[in-house]
Amino acid sequence: MSTKKRILFIASEMSPYLEMTEFAEIVNRLAVKSNESGMEVRCIMPRFGIINERRHRLHEVVRLSGINVSVDGDDYPLVIKVASLPNARLQIYFLDNEDLFKRKSIFNDENDKWFSDNGLRTVLFCKGALETVKKFGWPPDIIHCSGWMTGLIPMYIKTAYKKEPVFSNCKVVFTIGQNTYKEKMGANFAEIATINSNIKEKDIELFNEGSNSAMFRGGAHFADAITFGADKVDKKLTEEFNKARGKKVIKYDEQSDLTDYLQLYHDLAAK
Repeated sequence: MSTKKRILFIASEMSPYLEMTEFAEIVNRLAVKSNESGMEVRCIMPRFGIINERRHRLHEVVRLSGINVSVDGDDYPLVIKVASLPNARLQIYFLDNEDLFKRKSIFNDENDKWFSDNGLRTVLFCKGALETVKKFGWPPDIIHCSGWMTGLIPMYIKTAYKKEPVFSNCKVVFTIGQNTYKEKMGANFAEIATINSNIKEKDIELFNEGSNSAMFRGGAHFADAITFGADKVDKKLTEEFNKARGKKVIKYDEQSDLTDYLQLYHDLAAK
């Protein structure tokens, strides 16, 4: 039986598939370095329509077909696709949905207008990622979430999914990055994000505002450890989480060789 520690990266962006901020390249490097250090690594990200399937050789994973994710009373079928990270023996899984992820832009339309359903898309991705891991039957020791779109996942693991055996022993790392949007998720965001009765009003209140900072704040609050993924991070978030009580914190360092991340993963997995 393998004794390798398992790490799952859940990210809204990752080189070379999608690069919206500088952390996309760091996620790539972290996945490769974790793999080279002897950890068992998997990655999950959205299959936004601008990701070229032919160029990156994505193909559907038939054994993972049939996942339907319920959000706000509606069911959304997920198609799971996979690619191998260039120059590394790593599997990158992409979550696709015809209605919410196929469009040829990411969060804004051709007139740079914020999509009104970005809140729904966020909930679908976060819940869908965890449902995909359940389908894997692959219990991770560490889940590293990056990108504001993953902000709900630490909270879901500590509430909605806390009784799921696949997540019972995992620790969560959350990366606070730079703010990239000024809009709000919508008045009903907290309602649709409350995916089951294990989530209480106090659990969702940090996300109520639906702002970029709120997504980062909520994710960091529920995580076991925090990293900073950019030099320019919301000043209030920096002050609030730089010395978070009871949490290991890794500050942003563009010159880092990432060994501090690997040490963090091993320390958390050993607890």
